[in-house]
Amino acid sequence: MASSTALICDTEAWKDLKGHVEDIKKTHLRDLMSDANRCQSMMMEFDGLLLDYSRQRATEETMDKLLNLAKAAQLTEKISRMFNGDHINSTENRSVLHAALRAPKDAVIKADGKNMVPEVWNVLDKIKEFSEKIRSGSWVGATGKPLKDVVAVGIGGSFLGPLFVHTAIQTDPEALESAKGRQLRFLANIDPVDVARNINGLNPETTLVVVVSKTFTTAETMLNARTLREWITTALGASAVAKHMVAVSTNLALVEKFGIDPNNAFAFWDWVGGRYSVCSAVGVLPLSLQYGFSVVEKFLKGASSIDQHFQSTPFEKNIPVLLGLLSVWNVSFLGYPARAILPYSQALEKFAPHIQQVSMESNGKGVSIDGLPLPYETGEIDFGEPGTNGQHSFYQLIHQGRVIPCDFIGIVKSQQPVYLKGEVVSNHDELMSNFFAQPDALAYGKTPEQLQKENVSENLIPHKTFSGNRPSLSLLLPELTAYSVGQLLAIYEHRVAVQGFVWGINSFDQWGVELGKVLATQVRKQLHSSRTQGTALEGFNYSTTTLLKRYLETSSEPQI
Repeated sequence: MASSTALICDTEAWKDLKGHVEDIKKTHLRDLMSDANRCQSMMMEFDGLLLDYSRQRATEETMDKLLNLAKAAQLTEKISRMFNGDHINSTENRSVLHAALRAPKDAVIKADGKNMVPEVWNVLDKIKEFSEKIRSGSWVGATGKPLKDVVAVGIGGSFLGPLFVHTAIQTDPEALESAKGRQLRFLANIDPVDVARNINGLNPETTLVVVVSKTFTTAETMLNARTLREWITTALGASAVAKHMVAVSTNLALVEKFGIDPNNAFAFWDWVGGRYSVCSAVGVLPLSLQYGFSVVEKFLKGASSIDQHFQSTPFEKNIPVLLGLLSVWNVSFLGYPARAILPYSQALEKFAPHIQQVSMESNGKGVSIDGLPLPYETGEIDFGEPGTNGQHSFYQLIHQGRVIPCDFIGIVKSQQPVYLKGEVVSNHDELMSNFFAQPDALAYGKTPEQLQKENVSENLIPHKTFSGNRPSLSLLLPELTAYSVGQLLAIYEHRVAVQGFVWGINSFDQWGVELGKVLATQVRKQLHSSRTQGTALEGFNYSTTTLLKRYLETSSEPQI
């Protein structure tokens, strides 16, 4: 076994792939796509999903070499260590067990020798019971009215994941029916405008606030929580907090000090990273309040189905592993630093923002897990918009500018189908026509010869030429339900982990978010003393001093 401090780029498998890049540069997707056997070998089906990665710049030989790289990176062992509860997040000395959050009741997943699944289900059962009380109206607010509106307060992983799931299922017929008469809103940004927008049109008497903070110390979340507490107590009195505010936290002492009954605090564990926490109380509580636990349980089951597939399927048929290896190939070997996530579904409009955090906070690292500077790039710049909106925005660059590998995500059956009399196709078929056409347009392009045959004028030929050979993959889901949303989430979570395991980095810490927070503390102190005592600015560079001076001179904040 290679020593743990060896870098993956020093292995024969990595060097073999580096050499193989020259072979791939001689190919074009026009030719690769004409090989039906190759294309057939690059299609995978599992549990209703169909993955087609035949439009990647890869041959069957490339895939063999990538599977060798997985061996060299000890991927099998690393996946086992994750599911076995080993402390693979070594810089924080923690297990990484988000899969336990959606495990079946009879599963055994241990952290520090203890099966965590019963603890997970204790919290899930508590959420089920509490959400049913709220939804049925047996739990009422301070003035006796049912609580039909929920504001979830949290930032980062406490917000992006739950918002993605909420947005994805809110137009699903079953979820839509379950949510009748209810509202769910998410308050994340410390910007007071976000508070104003969230409480606009809400009545404190019918509002329940869910404060999501593991430590109950997150600066933005706690200030927003205090702001909403003020909104509630001003209208309903101090005693209303216990009826109108609950917490998702592990710090019961601070929860109680805040005024929330600790019995109404829902726990999660330090082996759940923020960006992987949507399947914990962080997401399950607000989503169950909106849709009922039975809908949310289907979401958990979809994710669990992929967890089991990821853990037990040979790599050549393992969807998250194949996707992770192809991303490593695109980033580290072909030199493509970005990835576009393009769901042809408006309901998935918040998917790319969530995956931005899952991927970029996980794999945006510059050192190996052992602290060695990396001589190769890791992570990718993730962005995306639903189709066809993105086509009218940034596809120009994808077609004729930089090469950006694309993930096309399509849904067979629309959540809200429309069939207009006299139209050639249904609205959903119109959308999906683009889903099927765009990957081929990127792969094949259009040659000057084709343009000449179409009698395009000579001076326009260079402008209308498409080089093609631009990689993409297609993922087709049978329908967009709570279950398939869970599948989609878990595929991307595990794909990101595979990339990190191969690159030899820690995908489960995020030290890069700390420095800015520390510097903000210094600024906060200065703003306080400048506003209350007129203290002169000091300890900042010329640029920051100038900007702060302008801010203090022209802002009309009241004296605190």
